[in-house]
Amino acid sequence: MTEPTAPLLNVVGPQVALGPLRRDLLPLYTRWLNDFAVTRTLAVGPAPQTLEAEARWYEGVAQQPDAVHFTIYEQATQRPIGLGSLQRIDHRHGTAELGLLIGERACWGRGYGTEATRLLCDYGFTLLGLHNIWLAVYSVNTRAIRVYERAGFTLVGRRREAWRLGGQTYDVLYMDCLSTEFESPVLRRWLDEQAAGG
Repeated sequence: MTEPTAPLLNVVGPQVALGPLRRDLLPLYTRWLNDFAVTRTLAVGPAPQTLEAEARWYEGVAQQPDAVHFTIYEQATQRPIGLGSLQRIDHRHGTAELGLLIGERACWGRGYGTEATRLLCDYGFTLLGLHNIWLAVYSVNTRAIRVYERAGFTLVGRRREAWRLGGQTYDVLYMDCLSTEFESPVLRRWLDEQAAGG
C-alpha cells in the first residue's frame, strides 16, 4: 500500500495554503456544492449539482486564459477545505474578480476565509501585478462581508434588492482592494529571497 502524497501547494500561509485544483477531489467539490448552507450565498444558489456537471466545470476552467483557480487547504491537516479564484483577469487594466468558498462548515469562523482571501490577493497583486481586485457579495452574507473587510476590502457600491433567496430580496454589495492598500503576507518576502539568490 502506498502512502498518500502531500498536496501540491503554491502559496503557503500560517493557517491555510493554496494549491491547484485536482481531478481526484471532484467528489469533494460536488459535496460542497450540494450543501445548501454552503451555496445559499453563491451565484449558483442552492441547487443540486451532479458529479458530471462538476467534471464539465473542471474541464472548462482549465481552458480559461483569464482565470486562476485554487484548492484551499487547512495547513495543520493538509485537508482540502474550499476553493478560491481570481477570474476576469484583465492585465491591461490590472483588475480581477475574487471568488471564495469554504466548503467545510467545521472550518467556518476560524479565520481561514480571511487568510485565504489575503493569499489570493497576494498572488494577484504580487505575482500577477494586478492593481484592483474586486468582488460581489450579498448583503445577507454578513460572515463573508466581515471576512472581506478583515482582508482589506472596502465597500464601493451596491445594487439595491438585486438578489433573491427564499422570497426575500437582498442588496448586492461590491467591494474592492487596491495593491497600494495591501501588504503582502507571503509572496513579497519569497520574491525578495529569490532575487537575493535564496
